[in-house]
Amino acid sequence: SRPQHEKEFISICVQNPRLHKGDFWHTHIDYEICVHTNSMCFRKKTSFVRRRYSEFVWLRNCLEQNALIIELPRLPPWNPFFSLKNTEQVNQRMKGLQEFLEIVLHTPLLLSDSRLHLFLQSDLSITKIERCAHGKTRYTVAEAIQRSSSGYISRIEDKASFDSDYESSSSSSGLGLSLDSSVQGDPLLILQSSVRDPELCSCLSESSSPHTER
Repeated sequence: SRPQHEKEFISICVQNPRLHKGDFWHTHIDYEICVHTNSMCFRKKTSFVRRRYSEFVWLRNCLEQNALIIELPRLPPWNPFFSLKNTEQVNQRMKGLQEFLEIVLHTPLLLSDSRLHLFLQSDLSITKIERCAHGKTRYTVAEAIQRSSSGYISRIEDKASFDSDYESSSSSSGLGLSLDSSVQGDPLLILQSSVRDPELCSCLSESSSPHTER
């Protein structure tokens, strides 16, 4: 567990914009999101993923749907004249994306949405995040985060080509969310069972039970 004298922190950085060149309509920039934290709300204490602007828009829409009583921070506005080659515009957008995440991560109610954690700490696509958060994959939220970039998720999907039709069976909870005995009782699994629990993160922060990463 975290020493009592150690103050909880969540540090977020959006950095290293990278241009992906396709044809005229499919060229885009993504950004590296670095999370460093000692909060028990997070499965990984340090993580790096890459996301593009449109995925941030998706995330904000998700949070808005599940946190109606909260006024969410704004994203940098969509700009029809945004140039991928304009360094000033790219850096300004990157700064705005970081400011958005900083506010989100310091709003405890929002930390109870498992899609936020998958967005920040897994390499799943948006479609797979949605399915995982609703228990429609053969891996749990905790597995997707802990084993991202290891090839584990890809191997599971390769072995289960019927995954798109997969419905949680005997290992599912009453909410249709897939459970795994190795992660039962894990804070992030609790997040998965409720997209909006205002007391969750404060309870996790105050918990003195041992918490080790697997």
